[in-house]
Amino acid sequence: MAAAAFPSLFAVQVRALADSLQGELPGFAQKGLQVAGVLLVAIIALRLLRVLSGRIIKAVDDGNPDTFTAAEQRGHTLAQLLNSVGTVAIAIAAGLTILNFFVPIGPLLAGVGVAGLAISFGAQSLVKDVISGFFILMENQFSVGDVIQVDGVSGGVERMTLRVVMLRDVNGVLHTIPNGSITRVSNMTKGWARTVVDVGVAYEEQVDRVIHVLRDVAADLGKDPRWKLDLTAEPAVWGVEALGSDAVIVRIVASTRAGRQWDVGRELRRRIKNQFDKEGITIPFPQRTVHLGDAPALFKLLADRNAKEAKPGS
Repeated sequence: MAAAAFPSLFAVQVRALADSLQGELPGFAQKGLQVAGVLLVAIIALRLLRVLSGRIIKAVDDGNPDTFTAAEQRGHTLAQLLNSVGTVAIAIAAGLTILNFFVPIGPLLAGVGVAGLAISFGAQSLVKDVISGFFILMENQFSVGDVIQVDGVSGGVERMTLRVVMLRDVNGVLHTIPNGSITRVSNMTKGWARTVVDVGVAYEEQVDRVIHVLRDVAADLGKDPRWKLDLTAEPAVWGVEALGSDAVIVRIVASTRAGRQWDVGRELRRRIKNQFDKEGITIPFPQRTVHLGDAPALFKLLADRNAKEAKPGS
């Protein structure tokens, strides 16, 4: 009897579930379409964001792959920040909109606001990083491609966000520095640059002759078509900078385009060394002179000790 009643009871439960789902299906379908619409809008917004950042980079491109102008640096920095901040904003907006289709987000946002207030006290460093990054960007202290020194670390700015700056040093090491910890920035590629070459010559050399030779080297570099475009002025010999313990230091400087000071300095040193070799001018190395008070007595003492050690059985 009970076995015969079970199929009918099961059929009643299945029919009730089907009726319930039939009433809910139009609502689920509508919400599914709404979610799909929000995702589609978010994808389109992301694509437009990429197109806009690409337009910014293209607008500042001067067409010369060998140069990276200040406008190009600024454009790449803005494009990176636009992509990072815009992606986060679109994701949050899409997520909240989709969530609102299923539950009211008004009370949720109020709770999030209270929780955010509590979290903000523990995330002061993060807020400091973001605010500092905003002012770094607005004041144009440095851009992607600049060579800077921060907290004892120097390197090229590879990436910037509102929270961190990423520097790649000469050894290829990537340093990540929070913006809030940056108190002093030394930008070595802003506007123009200067290379300073201190040349040491022996005290036996005639200083005036050395200065004359260095001026000829500077003039030749300034006339060279290969290097002329990197110079903003002809290299100048400033004269004797110091009288060192081993050499007379003569200083020569060259003002260059931003970022070209290192290459110009290397070329200048190469030409100076070659010209000094031709002119017979000596670049000294550290030497030390030892004065012995009583040399004959010392030599006699050493000779007696050597003779004693040379005797058999000693």
